[in-house]
Amino acid sequence: MNLSLRVRVTLTAIAVLLVVLPITGLTVKAVFDAQAERSLDSLLTGRAQLAQQLARQNVAPGNLVRRVDADGVRVTLILRNGRQFGAPPIDSGATARQVKATLQAGPQTKGATLLLSADTGLLADASARLRNVLLISGGLAILITALALVIGMRFALAPLDAMTGLARSIAAGRRGGRLQPARADTELGRTATAFDEMLDALEGAEGTARHAEAAARRSEEVARLSEDRMREFVADAAHELRTPVAGLQTAAETLIQLGPDASAAQREELELLLVRESRRAGTLVSDLLELSRIDAGLQLHLAPVDLRDLAEAQAARLRLVAPDVRVELVGSATVTADADRLTQVLTNLVDNARQAGAHALRITVAPTGVRVEDDGPGVPPPARERIFARLVHGPHSKGAGLGLAIARGVARAHGGDLTVTNRPDGHRGAAFHLTLPPLAPPPDPPQT
Repeated sequence: MNLSLRVRVTLTAIAVLLVVLPITGLTVKAVFDAQAERSLDSLLTGRAQLAQQLARQNVAPGNLVRRVDADGVRVTLILRNGRQFGAPPIDSGATARQVKATLQAGPQTKGATLLLSADTGLLADASARLRNVLLISGGLAILITALALVIGMRFALAPLDAMTGLARSIAAGRRGGRLQPARADTELGRTATAFDEMLDALEGAEGTARHAEAAARRSEEVARLSEDRMREFVADAAHELRTPVAGLQTAAETLIQLGPDASAAQREELELLLVRESRRAGTLVSDLLELSRIDAGLQLHLAPVDLRDLAEAQAARLRLVAPDVRVELVGSATVTADADRLTQVLTNLVDNARQAGAHALRITVAPTGVRVEDDGPGVPPPARERIFARLVHGPHSKGAGLGLAIARGVARAHGGDLTVTNRPDGHRGAAFHLTLPPLAPPPDPPQT
């Protein structure tokens, strides 16, 4: 098929979403259902064990039933003389689960039959709600991705359209036109520069055919590099989409692990995280379109930013998704930066340390930036620059190798940098240094 580059990139990115999102959604739902079943079994077993303990303590039958009773569990106690305490059991069937036990102690309850039953319809309702959330968020992600790609590709390929228009005008006999790119150190900038050089050679030395041919070859080679760069962009997008999808799975698993013991505040926080990560999947492609043009000048929304607030938010998120990782936060500072972009950098650094197997993190905030130290395997000196290159996999990398390259690009767009060294205290691990320009001083008051 003779499809344009714009159409091919759009269709490829949507195809990646159509494959990744259903697989991830099915995985999340399967994990949710399995964990919910285990939680219900654990609840019934725990209630039965509590009843045995109360019977050994000679608790009266009626009091025993009240103390064993719990939300979602129906308790029925039948003494040896046939007397019954509690509510009648739920009929066993597809929507009910029962546990039957014989009490072994107590003068009043020894030999009594304890029936614990729970309605599994609530689990089915929760599973259906989760399925609906995943379907809606997946559909929105695909729709927003398609719209963002259609709009973004138009802007991303605008220089190529300008080059095409100029070439056609020259073919029509109009001379003197030039692209004159604002920056010549990007792929498209080098293409435009080479194109202008070719036109200069053609118009300035019409008798030098060899020079014109060399310039044309150079222009063609750079154009091929631009197309290869767009193909890399598709792979980068697939890598970055894994992050919000993994956030959805982590939040769902945490919600299941907390089970009925979770407070309303905890449930609300986890449900908000599910919604936020699903929305992030839809807007991520639009962000990647901007990040893919970092070399051309990333558009930043600069404002005073409290670095400690950003670091505390990352520490709270890490305690939620990885409670076994210790986090220490030191220092405070305010800089002029884009808060959303810095959040993206800090998220990448914290997740990178966690994925490398770190058990403790120390985040140090200073007026010059942020330092993230971990007790992981560290980064050997020969690899300290290579890990910031695009699509380079480190020994402990779990992604497509784009995160650190984007993080460094954002840091440099702010006028700073991102580097990695050994920990300054000499212990095992790595220290990532995010340097940023300090807060701009306020302007002098006007003189009267």
